[in-house]
Amino acid sequence: MPGRTLAIGDIHGCDHALDTLLTEVDVQPDDTVVVLGDAVDRGPGTKQVIDRLLQLRQQCHLLFIMGNHEEMFLNAMAGGEWLGPWMMHGGREALESYGGSFDDVPEEHYEFMRSGLNYVDTPRDIFVHANLTPSVPLEQQPGQALRWERLTAMEPPWPTGQRVICGHSPQMSGDPLVFPGWVGIDTMAYAKHGWLTCLDTGTNIIYQANQSGHSRTGYPQ
Repeated sequence: MPGRTLAIGDIHGCDHALDTLLTEVDVQPDDTVVVLGDAVDRGPGTKQVIDRLLQLRQQCHLLFIMGNHEEMFLNAMAGGEWLGPWMMHGGREALESYGGSFDDVPEEHYEFMRSGLNYVDTPRDIFVHANLTPSVPLEQQPGQALRWERLTAMEPPWPTGQRVICGHSPQMSGDPLVFPGWVGIDTMAYAKHGWLTCLDTGTNIIYQANQSGHSRTGYPQ
């Protein structure tokens, strides 16, 4: 039997939520875990989250998609124009988790962020951080759409019939955003009442955990 394909939404430095979620899901060696980006920033444990993902990469088939926060992190590290905005949108918390300086960030962590994919394409699903531009082939999608554009329930289904699974667009309800052809699983893990979400793409079971160590399961509505 092939393993599961598990999509994890925006972690945003929520290390306790990630540990609780992975315990609940019980990842096996033949599973494929797709992390949809924005693993970093906002929450208190960016360093711990990336350490855990590097460990997870040794335990299963891990695919990491670059989010806009990884893009900002790398730009800020290089002295780019996003340094100020990034610091105001979770970068300060990320640096504090390392000790307060870019010099404290291990090269392995930079390499992990740089390795982020634009998307993952399977026969059944497309995994992306943010959104897709209609009528543009998948391999030609602009970075603005892939990492920055918000998802609305007005998006048309993807022409191939594949379901698009994404993060980036925060759902204050704590429930995934589900409409024909799309599932959005950024459920605001870093917020006071937020959840970190994992979707088992085969069974459509939703696993969720929060920073307080609570977990719950169900199906997207």
